[in-house]
Amino acid sequence: MSLLASKSSFYATSKSLGALYLFILFGLFLDSFYMLEITKDAQFYANISMFIGFAITFWQVNNRIREQMIYAVVIAILGEYLFSIFLGMYTYRLENVPHYVPPGHALVYVGVLYFSRAASIIKNKHKIEKIFSICILVYATAFLIFGNDVFGFVMTIATLLILRKKPRERLFYLTMYITVAYLEIIGTHYLCWKWPSTAWGVFDFLPSFNPPSGISLFYFLLDLGTLWFYKKRHKIAWSRMKNMRRMRL
Repeated sequence: MSLLASKSSFYATSKSLGALYLFILFGLFLDSFYMLEITKDAQFYANISMFIGFAITFWQVNNRIREQMIYAVVIAILGEYLFSIFLGMYTYRLENVPHYVPPGHALVYVGVLYFSRAASIIKNKHKIEKIFSICILVYATAFLIFGNDVFGFVMTIATLLILRKKPRERLFYLTMYITVAYLEIIGTHYLCWKWPSTAWGVFDFLPSFNPPSGISLFYFLLDLGTLWFYKKRHKIAWSRMKNMRRMRL
């Protein structure tokens, strides 16, 4: 059964986000403090797990998504070294950029993309968007109240305000927010990485939690960059698709 064509929202969710969330839980566990009690090579096993997961996904998706996965990895490498190593926005356990992280960004992109494009999900799009928006507001508010997460709350509000005028992209980015929140909670709980107590560890007027709730705003840069590269590489096809969309409207 095709994930995108499936009429079952449960099937579409389990095959996209369900599989992704399980893989995140397992993959980050391999680089966790639990694994360090067993082996010093925890990050090595996490890297191997990621490369296997990436290869399987890369083999199963179509050529268009494969190309976008490659762009996502390249952008993620640049972004990770900029934000983590150069700017010190967050710090990985070994103060490096683990090899599993850039391809991990690509898998997150693909999982969220397939979920948001599934026919059964699109059918209930507006209902899902409302539920996700409420969950996000509750999540960010809880972090603000109990974790003094001003930085995360500001980014969350900025995200929701931006998405008010982006109806076509709204479901994708709301899903990305929730997915990133899940990933960050798992990663910081396992001590795979940590965030400073203020934004970038520099702006004292923006207290932050570990992790900040709205950090998905920075993940959006990767998504936009991936799509931008694809548009530049396929200008004619992209223009044709936009014209067809206008005709349908």
